[in-house]
Amino acid sequence: MASTSDRWRALATRLRADSIRATTAAGSGHPTSSMSAADLMAVLLSDHLHYDWKAPHGPDNDRLVFSKGHAAPLLYAMFKAAGAIADEELLTLRKRGSRLEGHPTPGLPWVDVATGSLGQGIPAAVGMALAARLLDLDLRCWVLLGDSEMAEGSVYEAFELAGFYRLSSIIAIVDMNRLGQRGPTMAQWDGEPYAARARAFGWNAQILDGHDREAIHRAYQEAEASSRPTCLVARTRKGAGVSFLEDKEGWHGKALSADEAKRALAELGDPAGDLVVETRRPRQASAPRTPSAGAFTPPRYEVGTKVATREAFGDALRALGAARGDVVVLDGEVSNSTFSERFLKADAARFFEIYIAEQQLVSAAVGMQVLGLRPFAATFAAFFSRAYDQVRMAAISRAHLGLVGSHAGVSIGEDGPSQMALEDLAMMRAVHGSTVLYPSCATTAAELTRQMASRDGITYLRTTREKTPVLYGSEERFAIGGSKVLRQSPRDVAAVLAAGVTLHEALRAHALLEGEGLAVRVVDLYSVKPIDAVTVEACARECGGQLVVVEDHWPQGGLGDAVCEVFAGRPSPPSVARLGVRDMPGSGTPAQLLDAAGISAEHIAAAVRRIGRGGTGPGGG
Repeated sequence: MASTSDRWRALATRLRADSIRATTAAGSGHPTSSMSAADLMAVLLSDHLHYDWKAPHGPDNDRLVFSKGHAAPLLYAMFKAAGAIADEELLTLRKRGSRLEGHPTPGLPWVDVATGSLGQGIPAAVGMALAARLLDLDLRCWVLLGDSEMAEGSVYEAFELAGFYRLSSIIAIVDMNRLGQRGPTMAQWDGEPYAARARAFGWNAQILDGHDREAIHRAYQEAEASSRPTCLVARTRKGAGVSFLEDKEGWHGKALSADEAKRALAELGDPAGDLVVETRRPRQASAPRTPSAGAFTPPRYEVGTKVATREAFGDALRALGAARGDVVVLDGEVSNSTFSERFLKADAARFFEIYIAEQQLVSAAVGMQVLGLRPFAATFAAFFSRAYDQVRMAAISRAHLGLVGSHAGVSIGEDGPSQMALEDLAMMRAVHGSTVLYPSCATTAAELTRQMASRDGITYLRTTREKTPVLYGSEERFAIGGSKVLRQSPRDVAAVLAAGVTLHEALRAHALLEGEGLAVRVVDLYSVKPIDAVTVEACARECGGQLVVVEDHWPQGGLGDAVCEVFAGRPSPPSVARLGVRDMPGSGTPAQLLDAAGISAEHIAAAVRRIGRGGTGPGGG
């Protein structure tokens, strides 16, 4: 029987060989970045990873995250060694229609989150570890990082939060192979800066030889026994095992030719036949603890009273928490402004303070939904822009989560443009498969919040700082993809389409115009994506082909573009007057800023008057 050392050596050789074979068959990929970590992953797969490959979504499985997603060939070679995929599939790497994409995605059931945009694996693992603690699961989150990605700020947001919460289930392995894409990394083989940073955030940290398999085994054992998160900084050689690749520049992201692969495999002593590893079983086989839940009791608001939609979101969130045990809330240290604090006061165990670290905020939500939770992450709408890559990657991860952005638009008033989200609708509409909602009323906001908890994909709710009149009674329903027509007549000369704060301006404009004998339709487009195309088309057809879209947002990518897209490619599109924020705003009262931006009731009425006289409004076409 082969010794443990022999098993590790044979498996590491197999992983290196398969990384070369797969990338050579593909004609592209990252074999040398995979080879450097082969010993680290051989010991992990053989003796430390607890995983049921036939039940990849089992709650007790360890989580394995390749934060250095370009080392996907190594990950896929591990899947083959575990018996999860066949050699034939391994050799489909990067080919059209293959599950084995250039960087890992959950198109494979053993991949929890998409990686490849560096610095995102470890923040997602923080979410997994927080979820595991809440659900009382005995698992570990193993994360392989590259040394180049240790320059990413999101890594240190994760290190800080994991240290603060003492997430001992996280074991980060830094593959310090010295060479990045274009040459040496900042620290090269000096592991102390990485270890010192980890220690400063409350982690255990150790520097080791990443090719000494016995040392790797001991380091893993110590990490598993630790009461704090652990960072293992492993000194490795890029292309390890092949003399003409080892620590050589110019090989990043470059596949070997057939002849070069033949030479490399001969030097490795590629073992004949397939090698299948028996991975350790999960540590426990029990159902995760689920917080208790009861009936959903929606908040109710009296029509005509003034309630901010952000406040209604907080009320609905609290009601959701009572009704669903899987709902969790993540805050970017603004819960008293987003009103998510109402959930905190009702159920502190399911409320997670991420502090002012928006990249970690979104990544933690992605990690938590891996374990079956339904996260809501809330902050100021403007601040999601710094986490946009995380939102984009969440979509690639097929994640299901709710993002809630408050304090949107110039209507927030005196705080000024740094706090005014004026691009968030465009940003979130561009996310694949996203849903974008912009309620104008507390009743609408509460009902849409309820629906978000069951909505697939990334759902974004834009809320308003100012208190606005309640427009709808509790009996009203708000279908995602729907709208509400609030004012209409057979004499309508135009339709005003609005959402959020500008809907109330549109209603004021309607009252002004009604006194002048001008009839105008007013539509609440609370569902920005998907938009209610049927109603928008009816408005164009029944209102003389004249539409006025008004939004508290830059003209690019927001509600106006959503409306215009309904008519894309039509031979005779309607005339669309677009009122939006066109100049950089400053400080002032909400009323002053709405008027200065040209989106107040007076400006809407003026646009309709021009239509009534046969002209078009700003941006018309």
